[in-house]
Amino acid sequence: MQNIENIRHSLSHLLAAAVLQKFPKTQFGIGPVIENGFYYDFLLPEPLKPEDLKELEATMRDLIKQNLPFVGKEVTIAEAKKLFQDQPFKLELIKDLSKESKTVSIYITGKPEKPIFIDLCRGGHVKNTKEINPETFTLENIAGAYWRGNEKNKMLTRIYGLAFETKKELDNYLALVEEAKKRDHRKMGKLLDLFTLSDLIGSGLPLYTPKGTIIRRALNDYIESLQTKAGYTQVWTPQIAKAELFKKSGHYDKYRDGMFRVISNYSEEEFYLKPMNCPQHTQIYKSQSRSYRDLPLRYSDFAMLYRDEKPGELNGLARVRSFSQDDCHIFCREDQVDQEIDTALSMIKKVMATFGFKYRYRLSTRDKNHPEKYLGDPKTWNRVEKWAEEIMKRNKIDYFEAPGEAAFYAPKMDLMATDALGREWQLSTVQIDFVMPQRFNLIYKDKDGKEKNPVMIHRAIIGSPERFIMVLLEHYAGSFPTWLAPIQVKVLAVSEKQEKYAKEITEKMKGQGIRVELMDSNETLGKRIREAELLKIPYIVVVGDRETKEKLVNIRERQKKETKILSLKEFLEKIKKEIEEKSR
Repeated sequence: MQNIENIRHSLSHLLAAAVLQKFPKTQFGIGPVIENGFYYDFLLPEPLKPEDLKELEATMRDLIKQNLPFVGKEVTIAEAKKLFQDQPFKLELIKDLSKESKTVSIYITGKPEKPIFIDLCRGGHVKNTKEINPETFTLENIAGAYWRGNEKNKMLTRIYGLAFETKKELDNYLALVEEAKKRDHRKMGKLLDLFTLSDLIGSGLPLYTPKGTIIRRALNDYIESLQTKAGYTQVWTPQIAKAELFKKSGHYDKYRDGMFRVISNYSEEEFYLKPMNCPQHTQIYKSQSRSYRDLPLRYSDFAMLYRDEKPGELNGLARVRSFSQDDCHIFCREDQVDQEIDTALSMIKKVMATFGFKYRYRLSTRDKNHPEKYLGDPKTWNRVEKWAEEIMKRNKIDYFEAPGEAAFYAPKMDLMATDALGREWQLSTVQIDFVMPQRFNLIYKDKDGKEKNPVMIHRAIIGSPERFIMVLLEHYAGSFPTWLAPIQVKVLAVSEKQEKYAKEITEKMKGQGIRVELMDSNETLGKRIREAELLKIPYIVVVGDRETKEKLVNIRERQKKETKILSLKEFLEKIKKEIEEKSR
């Protein structure tokens, strides 16, 4: 089977060659392989239009038909500088590479005596363009990208491409992309009136409508009910704290660029909006003397958090500046860690089953090439990384390793959930932390009378409700399960004659805790039914003469064509059971 990464990498060079034909004065950035395809960054002499992508695609297909070779070669730094003398971005890369080596790799597209494109590149590539099926790729879109991701650098034009081994795979992926556009949470959130954003308030600061707030509260209440049964206790912490707290925790040095600074009118003290709860929870622990008998202590916290995300990265509820988490920090003895994590993993498993997510875990470990990024003793890191691996194996959890994804204080066991469109989202996390208790000098008196540091376990189940609502909106395409739907039932009287009975059953449902609305009978019945269906209401109750006379209800269940006639008692029993069991 062909190496898809080599194909994608080769296509990025063919894209660069096509751009060079169209714009001979182009300056080239980088063109790496990414998930599902590739991209290349260019500084172009004139703006690129979306319709230009088809022209570039056609040029790339023409180049593929020419059976062009890809030839790798090592050249000296001096040769590379001469070769790329008119390419400032490449020269910058060569300068960096010269600190580590006296030679660099280049790749030539086309015959060496008459190349169509030469790039600074380590490979790999296909040997010849005849290995590429021209029907298995497409250029997807155009975006802006700062050179090397730095806003102080020039803005380049990034062209994204998709590439697969077969046309069927490409077609299937494109179909998923189209379906994802239909399910876009920003579009669904507006349609269902769940949240809004205001320029006057600021980017990345979502406002929840009454309906959106119902969903947030339902999610938090569900998680809190599980936590309470497991012996967790809820705390509440302020949304600002002195800089000294974050200096002590390590966030000030490692994370300050992502924090909002707060200025007081009356104090010279430096404050920050909190980006996470863990430093505050250490101070609740430290507020009293602790004994080994007191442990474990399990603090959950739904307080708001704030992170100074870059404006270009903000995206509806997917990336925000204000959010909360179903956050918990467990302070325990080392011999209690396994049991506490097993309990957390069990809760996470139950929640994922409730929402119908398939998942695997990511073991997020250190980047061992950059030890300066992390706090704590490397020997402790080695032990905890191995410990986390053993926990997942013992719990028969499917996982993969991700070096470099650890928090600066601990490795992470991150749950990666797969939604209805096959996309992965990082939701839950569990972390075994020895660093914070030591930095804050948290202690407990053990049974032998000696003082010891507790272990701090960081744990979240759904993570941020903001992001989780985004995932659910697109996972369910707006059709929330009944227990989570903001409006669970719409009641429709066929005409004014049945309005009294419609109001009567509406009030009875409200009395039973059902979220129900009575629709005005001024519009036609068909129009009202279509409106309720558009809003993805789980149940539509229609009452006409027969239902009024015999005290019945005509039930239309979402996404089902047939209707059922039940007594109100039977319907209430059915929907209450569905809500209680949180069935999908």
